[in-house]
Amino acid sequence: MEDYYYDEENFNLTDSYDYNYEHGICDKEAVRSFASIFLPVIYTLVLVVGLAGNALVVVVYTSRLRLRTLTDVCILNLAFSDLLLLFTLPFWAADAVHGWRLGSVACKLTSFLYSTNFSCGMLLLACVSVDRYRSVVQNPTGRTGTGPRVRRLWYLVCLSLWTVASLLGLPELIFSTVKHSHHHRMACVAIYPASMARPAKAALQLVEVTLRFVLPFLVMVVCYCWVGWALSRAAGVQRDRKWRALRVLLAVVAVFLLTQLPYNVVKLCRAMDVIYMLVTDCEVSKGLDRAHQVTESLALSHACINPVLYAFIGSSFRGHVLKAAKHIGQRLGRPPRHVTEEPAVEIALNTHNQTQSQSGSEDQDTSTFTI
Repeated sequence: MEDYYYDEENFNLTDSYDYNYEHGICDKEAVRSFASIFLPVIYTLVLVVGLAGNALVVVVYTSRLRLRTLTDVCILNLAFSDLLLLFTLPFWAADAVHGWRLGSVACKLTSFLYSTNFSCGMLLLACVSVDRYRSVVQNPTGRTGTGPRVRRLWYLVCLSLWTVASLLGLPELIFSTVKHSHHHRMACVAIYPASMARPAKAALQLVEVTLRFVLPFLVMVVCYCWVGWALSRAAGVQRDRKWRALRVLLAVVAVFLLTQLPYNVVKLCRAMDVIYMLVTDCEVSKGLDRAHQVTESLALSHACINPVLYAFIGSSFRGHVLKAAKHIGQRLGRPPRHVTEEPAVEIALNTHNQTQSQSGSEDQDTSTFTI
């Protein structure tokens, strides 16, 4: 969560809290104090809410729902990725309060899991956007195959995304270690060799901004613009159902932008500072550190929102959750309540054949766009 690098001119070890400026050292004890209070509180809230939502997604998808589309596979992988990311938060909360006390191996693994799953979550969101675009815009017949070859392709796509995310986390696995920080604290940090410290750190941050934010955001905007255009032109669908679907698409993009943009702007500023040494004022440096802590916490909140945006809104998922709750209620001896499920926006864009039959079994494989 912190980065050390060697100043190539003075060969002084500097970290994200104490910089050796021309006119003296910038002591950032106030930044550390802020982190020791703010981060544990935020991480605890994100952990509790995120665990509940993503664990429910995993349980329902693995026990009751058939993976009928690439989107289903991506949502399940997204829940796993968010859970692995959330499991690292208690370690970082403890680090913010007491410093790192778990050794170098735990430091490397925790840093690797954090970086890998953060990246994987963003890439999976882009994949969901592409699959929704493909099923709605490029497959107007409303049907898609789910044979062994297609399923293998789905798993290959997800495996490729995990591989790319793991490569992004590899520097954390290699360079993260435990070092004495200021005020006799142990810190889990990434230390780069002197010959590559400054360019490596800047390049890694720029790559992360590109693959974690710029690329997924552009993919989401392009794909969902096409999906929204197709929804607006779909015949045989009630106007209010169209607008409900469009509002959900707008919410998906807006939430991604609001949670990820501030964090990536701060990362970009820090990358520019590493390259050009722009920050020379102590107070500005302190403000940048606090901004990094706050915006990173905001970015992590997306792990809590993902289940709502990508699973709970779906009619089939809600139906299975209600069935599971009813089953549990029966096992506990309570009389089952009759629950009326709200109709979901489930639009099959069969633009070439509007008279296609609406009947079919529960396991029928279609490319309906369910909101």
